[in-house]
Amino acid sequence: MINDIDKVSVNAIRILGADMVQAANSGHPGIVLGAAPIAYELYAHHMRHNPKNPNWVDRDRFVLSAGHGSALLYSLLHLFGYGLTLDDLKLFRQLGSKTPGHPEYGVTAGVEATTGPLGAGLGMAVGMAMAEAHLAATFNKPDYNIVNHYTYALAGDGCMMEGISSEALSLAGTLGLGKLIILYDSNNISIEGNTDLAFTEDVAKRVESFGFQVLKVDDGNDLEAIGNAIETAKADLNRPSFIIVKTIIGYGSPKANSESSHGEPLGAENVKALKSTLGWHSDETAFDVPTEVYEHFEDLGKSLSMAEYDWNKLFADYCADYPEMKALWDRYHAPVDSAVLEDIFVKVDKSEATRASSGRILNLIKDRVPNMIGGSADLGGSNKSIMDSVPYFSKSDYNGRNIHFGVREAAMSAIINGLYLHGGLRSYAATFFVFSDYLKAQLRLSAIMKLPVIYIFTHDSIGVGEDGPTHEPIEQLAMLRSMPNVRVFRPADAAETAAAWYTALTSTDRPTVLVLTRQSVPQLAGSSREGALKGGYVISEAQRDDFDGILIATGSEVFIAIEAQAKLAEEGIDVRVVSMPCTELFEEQTDAYRESVLPKKVRARVAVEAASNYGWGSYVGLDGATVTMQSFGSSAPATVLFKHFGFTSEGVAHTFKQLKEQGI
Repeated sequence: MINDIDKVSVNAIRILGADMVQAANSGHPGIVLGAAPIAYELYAHHMRHNPKNPNWVDRDRFVLSAGHGSALLYSLLHLFGYGLTLDDLKLFRQLGSKTPGHPEYGVTAGVEATTGPLGAGLGMAVGMAMAEAHLAATFNKPDYNIVNHYTYALAGDGCMMEGISSEALSLAGTLGLGKLIILYDSNNISIEGNTDLAFTEDVAKRVESFGFQVLKVDDGNDLEAIGNAIETAKADLNRPSFIIVKTIIGYGSPKANSESSHGEPLGAENVKALKSTLGWHSDETAFDVPTEVYEHFEDLGKSLSMAEYDWNKLFADYCADYPEMKALWDRYHAPVDSAVLEDIFVKVDKSEATRASSGRILNLIKDRVPNMIGGSADLGGSNKSIMDSVPYFSKSDYNGRNIHFGVREAAMSAIINGLYLHGGLRSYAATFFVFSDYLKAQLRLSAIMKLPVIYIFTHDSIGVGEDGPTHEPIEQLAMLRSMPNVRVFRPADAAETAAAWYTALTSTDRPTVLVLTRQSVPQLAGSSREGALKGGYVISEAQRDDFDGILIATGSEVFIAIEAQAKLAEEGIDVRVVSMPCTELFEEQTDAYRESVLPKKVRARVAVEAASNYGWGSYVGLDGATVTMQSFGSSAPATVLFKHFGFTSEGVAHTFKQLKEQGI
């Protein structure tokens, strides 16, 4: 039976959501009105969470994949006592508020992930469910299920249209993630109208084919039916579950069942009509919730807090019985100790691809960072991203730390975000650099959320060779360097690759991208750990204090620049060579340090990089030049391509001499 207080509580969520959108004159009221019963039933009667401690480690996770419905989540968090006040709700979508337009991780207590790009939340939820499964396999002991929680996501029609949903849900089904439950707010409306305009597939059959248990609730206002479906989903631990709830977008308002309720305020008169239709006690005053509703949610919160109380007692007993596991738990939940990374700076005597250097370093790290987990989009051997002698995470072995992501770059990136967001794990993903295009939107979320996840991108230039222009990245370096809060590392040799890994693992507030060669590169005499950790440094100094100019290079082109330096010296031209593996780190250094590397008075500068010249103007200035790619690549052996496109010591030296001939 549905109690009156349940009905009033659902309507309180609806009314607060509508009032928030109306006050901001911006937002998405339709999903709030339609999906409020789903959210209320889940949070009130099925989810394990403690509003007084939003970061309790064994809480159930909830991801609002349909992030445009943020007013729904904020209403819930306010009523349950997560710290959002009515004043916070009144500042919905305003500068500096705790209630931004889409949920933002780290801004609002109770928000588990930054969502908005549709479908991204589904990928992150899959990552969270994988994290739960892995940590449970690692830490649980007989009678001590200290990791034992569910991951929920609320998705809409738009989420299901985006391709990432198929990538993520397909992998979830393959892995048998029985503690993943997706609630599908199915209202058949998107921004342009009825979804039949462009979306007529049978979602139930599609998701069932992925390996999900599929359940249906025909009436989105039937709390009892929603609750029964959730409990049925929780009972099946062998399959993830997908609950289709048929809802009415804009329920209760004059705009119900209309696309006009999706992404714009209802309007003052329609909000008033909504309150009248729902039998709300006041249709004139905004943000007016009856006292008995707050009392009801307070009682729910007290009951919910008991779950953490019981867990704390269980965990204390676990720590007493398994002190070695407590020590490991603490390592999993602490930042990486930089001391364990000191000897990854191993001297290498032979030429090797930086992808090979990276793979070797990863396998030095794997036991020192026991919570490292990740994998590749079906390119593990090529990316050198496999941890040797470590099992694969699979339906039959959740203890594995290597992951077969399959050819699913977008989902892979979202999943490593979810793995990290869950807590207790450090995650990485790998693919060919050119395919960073497929996952850029999810990497962008990594940066927005300040997640220190790691991206391993190999086959970094025209050095890919015979595979041709479709596989040769040209503009991707510029793309990622233009993204705020990302460090892009393109190392020249093994020493700089170690610096890249050190930077990535000691990062606490941003992702790190490792851009690595397919082809072998020599180990450079002047390469420096200290210099590489500053992002840019003098790798080969000029002979005179009043040298003639500077060659700036990255990656495999640093050696070419050093060879060009020698050729210029034969003609009496004295230049300095600067290796710039990470421009972002270089920009973080002091003005004095940057001036010492790139003195402003030295205007004759050439940047050398087998990629687009976009962005190099800030380093070479108006007077400088670049040896870069002005077109897409071609299909031929790498050595042929480097010569064809001018990446030779002769070509670089010629470009510099042209500057001098111009009087620069």
